[in-house]
Amino acid sequence: MAKGDKPRGRMSAYAYFVQTCREEHKKKHPDENVVFSEFSKKCAERWKTMNEGEKKRFHMMAEKDKKRYESEMSTYVPPAGGKGGRGKKKKDPNAPKRALSAFFHFCNDERPKVKAQMGDATVGEIAKELGRRWQDCNEEVKGKYEAMAAKDKERYEKAMAAYKRGGVPPAHDDDDDDDIDDDDDE
Repeated sequence: MAKGDKPRGRMSAYAYFVQTCREEHKKKHPDENVVFSEFSKKCAERWKTMNEGEKKRFHMMAEKDKKRYESEMSTYVPPAGGKGGRGKKKKDPNAPKRALSAFFHFCNDERPKVKAQMGDATVGEIAKELGRRWQDCNEEVKGKYEAMAAKDKERYEKAMAAYKRGGVPPAHDDDDDDDIDDDDDE
């Protein structure tokens, strides 16, 4: 085990049983591809019909592995930063907000209307309706939202460049979108 690697998790008695079944199957049928879902169903049925005496060897293997795991965990020191490098990176709260796509700008405008029309619809139902409406939009309407998305992308790229240089990104003002011609829907 390399330094900083978390010890392999412990195996259950059933996991040892399945592993043994798989090894036996490979010896009998070395060239056969195993369909795991079917194989695991057969193993589960076999496990259910076994008595405690037959299962004892697998329970002993699991108990031995439990001791190995506990021993390795007693000396394991997780790396600084949490989940051993596999977790989700923490987002810097000072980082600029990502640019929205044309569809998301459309949704921000249309969601209140859809909610009002659909009453107590679920979030998923509202999202489906927004998607349907977006599909039905003509090119002129989509163009308006694509222009908003392009402007937002430009804002994000400038803010990100400033952020990467170590500066504080300029605050995003939602009223800043007034430069785009909103008179189309009046």
